[in-house]
Amino acid sequence: MSAKATVPGAQVVGRVARLLRLVGGHPSGASTTSLAHEAGLTRPTAHRLLTSLAAEGLLDTDPQSGHWVLGTELYLLGSIAASRFSFDELARPSIRRLAEGSSESAFYSIRQGSETMCLLREEGSFPIRSFVLREGVRFPLGVASAGLAMMAFLPAREQEAFLGRWSEHAGQFAAGHTEATVRHELEQTRLRGYSVNPGLVLEGSYGMGAAVFDGNGNPVGAVSLTGIEPRFRADRRGLLGKLLMEEAHRISTKLTR
Repeated sequence: MSAKATVPGAQVVGRVARLLRLVGGHPSGASTTSLAHEAGLTRPTAHRLLTSLAAEGLLDTDPQSGHWVLGTELYLLGSIAASRFSFDELARPSIRRLAEGSSESAFYSIRQGSETMCLLREEGSFPIRSFVLREGVRFPLGVASAGLAMMAFLPAREQEAFLGRWSEHAGQFAAGHTEATVRHELEQTRLRGYSVNPGLVLEGSYGMGAAVFDGNGNPVGAVSLTGIEPRFRADRRGLLGKLLMEEAHRISTKLTR
């Protein structure tokens, strides 16, 4: 039995954290039934936890749909926590330059354990956009362009730990991101220096990413671009990859100062 499992209340805390993340992944709100399904809980258990979170101000219900949404207490806590981090100062100039230079939607994501989480977004001037990624969206590491970019530069042993249980790790994305496909894309990412996700998350929606490294050479974040397939033709990817690697290098340099 793991140390985590022996801590009193750890299972409840884990379930609560999972529900909060799931609600955060649905900006327009989510129903009790859908949250219970995504969290792997019975509906009564999910409803009890969600109601308790609402009583503490951490969740609320949308007056029109009745769906669960994040509460004001989380906004206040988030505002306080934001003062500890400098992601906006660190990466905002880079993703703004990427959006302006490419006309595509630009993003900054970080690694959170076995996941990636999008923190910042800048819209480009091209009027047709892909809406696969937005602030707060999480993907399993190795899924989507930012996750591929980060995973490609992890130590081989750590990569294999994920690839060895790939279907379990990738979950709902395993069908599009097969182990063989991901292995190929990881190898290509290492060769090019940037990743290309050819519509694996959503057909017709392409993404490209470049990893950001800390002072120890660990991939801790990624800049990425997303858009529709015609905007990511092979003859344009070289330019986009160059822009991505330049901005990833700028952010990495800030992290090593």
